[in-house]
Amino acid sequence: MIQRNDSTVDRGRSPPWQTPKMEQKNGKVTDPEETEVENSETIVHVATGGDVTAPDGGWGWVVLVATILVLALTLAFPSCMGIFYTDLQTEFQATNQETSWVPSLMTSVLHAGGPFCSVLVERFGCRVTVMVGGVLSGLGMAASSFTHTITELYITAGFITGLGFCFSFQPAVTILGHYFVRRRAFANAMSSTGTALGLCTLPLLANYLHTELGWRGSFLVLGAVLLNCCVCGAVMRPLGGPIHRAQPLMNRGPLQPKEKLRCRIKAALKAALHRHMAFDLFRDNLRYRVYTLGITWMMLGFVVPLIYLVPYATAHGMETGRAALLLSVLGIVNIVVRPPSGLLFDLPCFKGRHVYVFSAALLVNGLSNSICCIDASFPVLLAYVVIYGLSMSVVGSLMFTVLMDILDMRRFPAALGLLAIMESVTLLIGPPLAGILVDRTGEYFYVFFVCSAVVAGSAVFLMLSFCCLDRRDKVALKAQQASAPDNTPKQAVCDVFPQCQYSDVPTEGDKDEASD
Repeated sequence: MIQRNDSTVDRGRSPPWQTPKMEQKNGKVTDPEETEVENSETIVHVATGGDVTAPDGGWGWVVLVATILVLALTLAFPSCMGIFYTDLQTEFQATNQETSWVPSLMTSVLHAGGPFCSVLVERFGCRVTVMVGGVLSGLGMAASSFTHTITELYITAGFITGLGFCFSFQPAVTILGHYFVRRRAFANAMSSTGTALGLCTLPLLANYLHTELGWRGSFLVLGAVLLNCCVCGAVMRPLGGPIHRAQPLMNRGPLQPKEKLRCRIKAALKAALHRHMAFDLFRDNLRYRVYTLGITWMMLGFVVPLIYLVPYATAHGMETGRAALLLSVLGIVNIVVRPPSGLLFDLPCFKGRHVYVFSAALLVNGLSNSICCIDASFPVLLAYVVIYGLSMSVVGSLMFTVLMDILDMRRFPAALGLLAIMESVTLLIGPPLAGILVDRTGEYFYVFFVCSAVVAGSAVFLMLSFCCLDRRDKVALKAQQASAPDNTPKQAVCDVFPQCQYSDVPTEGDKDEASD
């Protein structure tokens, strides 16, 4: 008996063994395939619930607002750790390298926990996973206020809080991609304003709490603030109804009595890696491989300036409140720029060009770090954060859009999990390497100079690589068109079972062509 796997069947072309089920709508029995054609909304696949209609609005706007708040509380949070950087050094008698491991671990675990997050999303859904993340991050920051050594701070603020951020951030981005398809670029751009909102408000809040309560009291209050991720997760209801739990990793028959346990474990591990870690995409999809390598390279120097901006300014005599204002200006620029950039890049003229816009903005972002090498005065740093913020807005609004453009949404969680694992390595070593550079040289501006070269280099790599790939594809397409016969009948092959072949059902367009 042939066993069908719903997760890999193309909705636009039903295989012969699938009998269309009739549905009753408005008292009338209809064919779901006909309803699909008549419906202007987009059909998407949800890994836990099958194919459903993406609303591109409706309750999706509530989910979008919740995602904005989640990103504000997670992705932007490590940047406000710079407010407490000097206090942590004094409290624990730590060097720049040792202190920088706190935001470094927090940011790295935020991304490295992707595969574990993917397992939780498949088992319990996005809503529960986001709420679990809110509890973890809140408890982690609250526990940090009671630490007595820098090692304990690594565990509470670095590992536990970072893992909570991961469990909140990634499911929020994933469910947003299912709620929006036609307006995906706009939705991603709007959700990325959450990072800007956090950059705008969290440093000011952290500076106020630091002045009033000290770093221990501030960590306790910030832990309570992070519990709001639970509220945001509560509104992220599953698209298409309740999820189907306890699905097997493999569609297999009963195990043979003589089958070895080692083979069973190997098969189960292979199926789990395919579902949660897109190693096959990294091997077979050249565009995905280039993009993940470029983003991993970029992350080595992308977030470091946000961590060291406040220490750099205060080391040159600037007040902490004024230095925190720089981060708030950066957030305001992002809030103003990201929504219109999302609308702009949703235009048809940008279709297929998102990666080039992303690379150009990344190049400007990298080169802007060299402005800090000129001077540490407030006007110079203000000009820096404005330019950095403009380019960061475009980078943030297009990062997930580019990834969705080169992948099927059914593989997006697994692809995001592998990308998160890879970039977590550079996110982990970036700030400590910068701390070693500061300890050796005694100057902060060398950090910004190195970050400028690293980020700009990754932008050039992405731009040239995708340009070569597009040129190769155009040449291959022209060669295929030139060598293909004009009147060759087309035949579709089932992707699920290569041995099963069937012919296309003629569409209205095919009939018109035949009549011509």
